[in-house]
Amino acid sequence: MTTMSDILIEARGLNMHYGSKHAVRDLSFSIPKGRVVGLLGHNGAGKTTLMKALCGLAPHEGHLSVLGMDPRADRTVLLQSLSYIPDVAILPRWARVEELISLMAGLHPKFSAERARHLLQRTSVGLSDKVKSLSKGMVVQAHLALIAAIDAKVMILDEPTLGLDVLSRKSFYEMLIDEWCDGERSVLISTHQVEEVESLLSDVMMLNEGQMVLNIPLDQLDQRFVALSHDPAAADAIAAAHPLLRYRQHGQQAALFDGAPPADVQALGQRLRPNLVDLFVALTRAPELNARSAR
Repeated sequence: MTTMSDILIEARGLNMHYGSKHAVRDLSFSIPKGRVVGLLGHNGAGKTTLMKALCGLAPHEGHLSVLGMDPRADRTVLLQSLSYIPDVAILPRWARVEELISLMAGLHPKFSAERARHLLQRTSVGLSDKVKSLSKGMVVQAHLALIAAIDAKVMILDEPTLGLDVLSRKSFYEMLIDEWCDGERSVLISTHQVEEVESLLSDVMMLNEGQMVLNIPLDQLDQRFVALSHDPAAADAIAAAHPLLRYRQHGQQAALFDGAPPADVQALGQRLRPNLVDLFVALTRAPELNARSAR
């Protein structure tokens, strides 16, 4: 049972604007400790805007609390216990990795140089390497090692593996889960590599044009959503039951429902486990499609 003391992030009626654009609309959610939350949405859905608010980098309306603090008013204190990795890892190219560790030790009161060196042992990055000699994947790994060596309670990742190959992405997430997630800390990950992170997540939040369209623990997906594979002959009857999405899986026609369809419809197919990619397609729409439908 989750208590108030377990809640690390809480939003109620959160709204954010960029000029006349309503970027985030009436969001309400909470993230307890020990969770790995995927934040999904198309470009422009409000993901980065929300993450900036959590870090105290953008103004907001409504209630927002991170580790019991107002991110704007208490930003200096909050950032001692909150870590953020943006979509582009930027480290000074002239520096050696060991110099970055010394720099971090002098800058951040909760940074552990010993832990940073331990984490770097999981990578191919050497302490004497200069940043300018590292590949993009190695820079991202070094960045994560430095950030994960901070004794923070919340980590926010905004497309942290953007542009990396599949092996580099896999190594990044393995280090994150193995070395940082301990049941007390929580991670919020924004990514477009939905298939790759699904097995890591405990919860998912989906945004569509600034609004929350899904906020659910992954172990409850099967309870709420029903996916059925079916023969082509049953297509019309399935369509008449108004599924969220009709698609193909493993060469077969399939349909996804929010809630259980009528028993006679369920009898027309075989139940599948819904996955996040299908739910994402069903519950969100690309901005250009929304604009087209509004005309």
